[in-house]
Amino acid sequence: MLLDTLDELFERLRVATTPTEIEALQNGIWQLWLSTGNRRLDKHLEAGMRAMAAGDYSHAIADFTVLIEECPSYAEGWNKRATAHYLRGEYRASIRDIQQTLRLEPRHFGALSGWATMIRMLGDDAGALRVLLRLQRICRYWPGLQAQLHDLRNRLGEAES
Repeated sequence: MLLDTLDELFERLRVATTPTEIEALQNGIWQLWLSTGNRRLDKHLEAGMRAMAAGDYSHAIADFTVLIEECPSYAEGWNKRATAHYLRGEYRASIRDIQQTLRLEPRHFGALSGWATMIRMLGDDAGALRVLLRLQRICRYWPGLQAQLHDLRNRLGEAES
């Protein structure tokens, strides 16, 4: 799995059908995403993730901000900060960081899933449907995706496609 490139893993994820296979491919992708290639920046990433796990979202945001400022092209830095903002209830800040994550890595399934959750919580079912349709193009059999799409289409009065 480690020798696979990100593009190869995403191609395999696009056609994966079983939860076990999907999870293994996602884990391989996360392994690649969770390395900046710079030991010092990896330490900020690790410290931010530890702070987030401990519920210290301010510290996590500070670490992820350093990462973003020093390596603005690193999509996972933006995604991690988006998660910390979300956990702190700062949805607008989270959505801004998710949008930057997706500019850098349009296939970021974690960002897409989180974005759909937030915009649905904010009452935008049509927007959530659009985001989940993007996620479907990456992984049609994402666990729970078809049920969410069905529910949103029913709420919006749309026919299944």
